[in-house]
Amino acid sequence: MRAQAIQLAYLLAAVLFTLGLHALSSPRTAPRGNALAAVGMLVAVVATLLMQEVVSLALMLAGLALGSALGALLALRIQMTAMPQMVALLNGFGGGASALVASAELLDYAREGVLPEGIVSVAVVLGVLIGGITLTGSLVAYAKLQELMPGAPVAFRGTNALNLLLLGASVVLGVLVVMDPLELPVYAVLAGLSLLLGVLFVIPIGGADMPVVISLLNAYSGLAACATGFVLGNSGLVISGSLVGASGLILSKIMCDAMNRSLLNVLFGAVGSGSVAGAGAGPTASVKGYTPEDAAVIFGNSRSVIVVPGYGMAVAQAQHAVRELANALERQGIQVRFAIHPVAGRMPGHMNVLLAEADVPYERLVEMDEINPEFPETDVALVLGANDVVNPSARTEKGSPIYGMPILDVDKAKHVFVIKRSMSPGFAGVQNPLFFNDNTMMIFGDAKKTVLAIVEAIRELE
Repeated sequence: MRAQAIQLAYLLAAVLFTLGLHALSSPRTAPRGNALAAVGMLVAVVATLLMQEVVSLALMLAGLALGSALGALLALRIQMTAMPQMVALLNGFGGGASALVASAELLDYAREGVLPEGIVSVAVVLGVLIGGITLTGSLVAYAKLQELMPGAPVAFRGTNALNLLLLGASVVLGVLVVMDPLELPVYAVLAGLSLLLGVLFVIPIGGADMPVVISLLNAYSGLAACATGFVLGNSGLVISGSLVGASGLILSKIMCDAMNRSLLNVLFGAVGSGSVAGAGAGPTASVKGYTPEDAAVIFGNSRSVIVVPGYGMAVAQAQHAVRELANALERQGIQVRFAIHPVAGRMPGHMNVLLAEADVPYERLVEMDEINPEFPETDVALVLGANDVVNPSARTEKGSPIYGMPILDVDKAKHVFVIKRSMSPGFAGVQNPLFFNDNTMMIFGDAKKTVLAIVEAIRELE
């Protein structure tokens, strides 16, 4: 009877996970989706605690309390600008936990001298291989995002060949473990190779591709959990891991399509490691610098404004200042919308999260395909720290590493204001000809301070 109740609880959890995932497809229903998924996880945890296989309930509750305390502390202390790093760490923790659980189960089999039955040995290999790659790969992604190591690709001659060689060796070792699961030295070498592969797979990937990497690592963590579910015979873990893995892979594909690149190119292309190119700016090209007061005058004479947020807005924590600017313009009857590129920022949905924190209405956030036809009829486009996603060389420069990537057509607006700290290129390593266009006006400085100065100047003109 207890076993049936536990399986029903896992089924209920799976339904809640699925409903929660569906609700996450819209910003308006996302909070409800998070709540449904959280309830589903609570149901799954309680069902697991009721299983007879749980040896020490006190130890499990202690772990639950410690994890909850650490999670609450991180949630309270983490800055919104550091959310990509937080997501990367959570992916890594998930993969590491799956690898440890799979390893512990294999050690139990070895201690008892019993061979795993069915596909358990295959699941153990997949759990440690995918989980190990996820753990160290996520730590490298965290280090790049936190600027503890260079954000640009770190590659050397033969990097891809070495990765493929190590991956092939891991497959061979995995087959050996499946053939003889109790051969623990071979398993230990496999675990070590998985950790090394995680590092070597992520260091050649540049910061501009971090949204895809984080999404892919999230998928890996789900697949590792799914494999561990087969090891434990836990249907709840299999279902939840499958959902995470599938959704992460789908999101990775969507973002690769948004950059007009394949996943293999993201993983092995080392985009951003080349020298900085002029990207269409001639040798005598120069930028036109303007002040916040100049911008206020042009904003005041406009009818429509499109704001393009980028990573620079996140770094400066300028989202609340941007909302103040939008409010000031709307009081004058000026239409304000926000153009969202799928890979702007450092994680999927980064800009949406920041603007939601500043209470920007969801209906003002417009996706790239929908907003691009509006730029030619827009009076002012305001670019806040975005670079590669508004670079016109993606359309024209066949030698550019971002050639073919769909971009926001900012250059087609009547006036373009770009707020940047300097003329440094984006993570792709190419200069942006947008900055040299006749209709572009550069304002150099911190995004938050500059936007607040524009707001003050607009108020003085009212």
